[in-house]
Amino acid sequence: MANFMDIHHGMKGITQEQLKEAHQADLAIESQEGVHFARAWADPDSGDVFCLSEGPSAEAVQRVHERTGHPADEIHPVPLTV
Repeated sequence: MANFMDIHHGMKGITQEQLKEAHQADLAIESQEGVHFARAWADPDSGDVFCLSEGPSAEAVQRVHERTGHPADEIHPVPLTV
């Protein structure tokens, strides 16, 4: 499995509750694509949301996000961690 960091733009003003709801929506169906969303962060001022996941491919990560109504604008592989 590979790690990915994805970025969503245009979510200016997102609240803690909205971030939690979006993350929970991903968690509810992630296993259908063999993905696990580990964590999500948001900056309400800029509207950027970041998600850290593990999965078989960036496409699998995107499919989950698309099905839950918030497709990622960018998905980056993260091959090195400490």
